[in-house]
Amino acid sequence: MPHKIYFGDNLDIIRALPDASVQLIYIDPPFNTGRKQSRQQLRTIESKKGDRTGFKGKRYATEVLGEQGYHDKFDDFLAFIEPRLRESHRLLLPNGSIYFHIDYREVHYCKILLDEIFGRDAFLNEIIWAYDYGGRTRKRWPAKHDNILWYAKDPENYIFNYDDIARIPYMAPGLVSKEKAERGKLPTDTWWHTIVGTNSKEKTGYPTQKPLGIMRRIVQASSCPGGTVLDFFAGSGSTGAACLEFDRCFILVDNNIEALRVMANRFREETNVEWIGFSPKTDC
Repeated sequence: MPHKIYFGDNLDIIRALPDASVQLIYIDPPFNTGRKQSRQQLRTIESKKGDRTGFKGKRYATEVLGEQGYHDKFDDFLAFIEPRLRESHRLLLPNGSIYFHIDYREVHYCKILLDEIFGRDAFLNEIIWAYDYGGRTRKRWPAKHDNILWYAKDPENYIFNYDDIARIPYMAPGLVSKEKAERGKLPTDTWWHTIVGTNSKEKTGYPTQKPLGIMRRIVQASSCPGGTVLDFFAGSGSTGAACLEFDRCFILVDNNIEALRVMANRFREETNVEWIGFSPKTDC
């Protein structure tokens, strides 16, 4: 089966997908921050009249090469996301599950909505992805985490590949045996992982790009080789990149042309991809 990448309105696209056809859904919708999410691509060149000071006091000028972004604001976020979540429930296989990635602004309202659609007993975890990067306010505790809500279609029958999950170091290895310290521990519901830094090899230039370390853990834990993973807010395509590493089939959807261009570059060497509504040869 080819991997599929769609350009278009995700609600129309996922409504056309067949019932019970997806093993895992991960979505990272806009967080409804009320502002434009953007990332500039910059280049610095040495200049005596530059706006930056570098090594040994040399001056550099900043040149903006381009900018990628989208507007992150909805008058009624729940009205926007509800039909997409209802379609997600329909699309999941009986043992499938959904990871819903959001932040503190909307997470409490979204959990109530997910409880209604999937059932309160289908709620498995609230995962806290904690990081320590970016700006800091002096007016309150700086927000340095995202929330990931994990729901199963059937709370008595869902995929969780416990033995396949990569272990992590103990934070206090001296408090456990040498054998345990060497083996490491399984992650808890709090995941400490840096964001994709400006100098990271993973960097695509797309705003809100999620790190592969997070996506690897989700894909490996909650899907099986050969299974289909759906991400209909695909952005830079990190879900698809993790699927390729673990032999999963992916379906990615986004309505931002810049996202499709980033994915076209990211998957340019992957021959088993079907593009729908977008052509890397003509649209890049």
